[in-house]
Amino acid sequence: QVQLVESGGGLVQAGGSLRLSCAASGRTFSIDVMGWYRQAPGKQRELVATISSGGITHYADSQEGRFTISRDRAKNALYLQMNSLKPEDTAVYYCNAADPWKIYWGQGTQVTVSS
Repeated sequence: QVQLVESGGGLVQAGGSLRLSCAASGRTFSIDVMGWYRQAPGKQRELVATISSGGITHYADSQEGRFTISRDRAKNALYLQMNSLKPEDTAVYYCNAADPWKIYWGQGTQVTVSS
């Protein structure tokens, strides 16, 4: 099993920045891809970005170069640097990890961007 705990969310003004963190514990050696997803009120959960164990990244088109995903395998940590935030970025952000047997989710952290 893998446990994921997100942190770093909060309230920020449009144009500001936030850095989300995700701490992984448990059977972390088996994790391959990790990622960030988000869910806004009344909308489906959507991909933000993913990063493989080899460091290959993939971003949703909507990020327009504003977000950067990174991973520290020694610390079992995942990060999301979010710059130039917009009100439409308001959502609960979830950390995600996949091993050969299962997909794991954190409990989410709220990001609210005020206009």
